Amino acid sequence: MRAILEFLSRPGCHLCDDARPLVHRAARFVRADVSEIDIDPIDDLVADFGIRIPVVRWRDGDVIAEGVIEFAPLVKAAFRSRPGRGQT
Repeated sequence: MRAILEFLSRPGCHLCDDARPLVHRAARFVRADVSEIDIDPIDDLVADFGIRIPVVRWRDGDVIAEGVIEFAPLVKAAFRSRPGRGQT
């Protein structure tokens, strides 16, 4: 089973628009799938991440990047914190 990177965003967010292709590229690089989540209809996500988006996190909630997303730091953080890392 492939790991899932969650990309938290909202419509009209220019930082989200800029980050989207980088997140998908990084996910391919680390062999993960991407689940994009619009935070606006989910009150808890708006409360937790409203001013922090875009946010990239593993499905388990481990945040690996937010705000201005850059490819190299995202890939490094994703490899470092990947769920199941070191398990066989």
